[in-house]
Amino acid sequence: MPPTDASTDAGTNSAPGAGSGAEDTLDLRLPDELVALLGDDGPETGPRLDCDDLLDAPADWGPVTTAVGVFQLVPVRIGRDLPLITRWMNDPAVAAFWELEGPEDVTAAHLRLQLDGDGRSAPCLGVLGGVPMSYWEIYRADLDPLARHYPARPHDTGIHLLLGGVLDRGRGVGTTLLRAVADLVLDSRPTCARVVAEPDIRNTPSVSAFLRAGFRFSAELDLPDKQAALMVRDRALRNLL
Repeated sequence: MPPTDASTDAGTNSAPGAGSGAEDTLDLRLPDELVALLGDDGPETGPRLDCDDLLDAPADWGPVTTAVGVFQLVPVRIGRDLPLITRWMNDPAVAAFWELEGPEDVTAAHLRLQLDGDGRSAPCLGVLGGVPMSYWEIYRADLDPLARHYPARPHDTGIHLLLGGVLDRGRGVGTTLLRAVADLVLDSRPTCARVVAEPDIRNTPSVSAFLRAGFRFSAELDLPDKQAALMVRDRALRNLL
């Protein structure tokens, strides 16, 4: 089971416009930094992107406009991204919930389990305004061990998030991006009726961010490594919450 979500928002105010869905921005000119990220092939092939991709190719979902800037998910490449993600994992606020602190080997092993897998989990950088600032895991919750602990439905899609920069925490950025990514999932995966998450029940800022992003609290789960809050964003309710 993937690790829990790190704290997303420590504040109480949502960012302006966080209540609205992300807008399509396919006509945007991408920042040079993002073009460089997308064009860097690196030594790894990244998550599976073939026609049988279990997640409908997050790399192809494209950029969206949010209240905090233009945002895009970019597949992780270990050769390029390992130092940055390792640094984030060693932030005490992140390590308290992800439990992946330590040298680069620890983070690399976690990433390779996904990159070398069957495509059911895609690790991505969240790039905001051309700057990598968050780490995401988009995964098939119905194919994950999590499905043993709640009434999973086919194509349920899960989200894990950590915000790398301290300055991005506590001002609604996590809330805004959670809503944007949940909308990306629902727009890009027509077979998916629900986006789910399972932050540690103790991680009040994270649970609050999910609630403000249009998720609802569904249940408390007794997972092997934590007590989790099952958060659900329903396709049928996306315009109401």
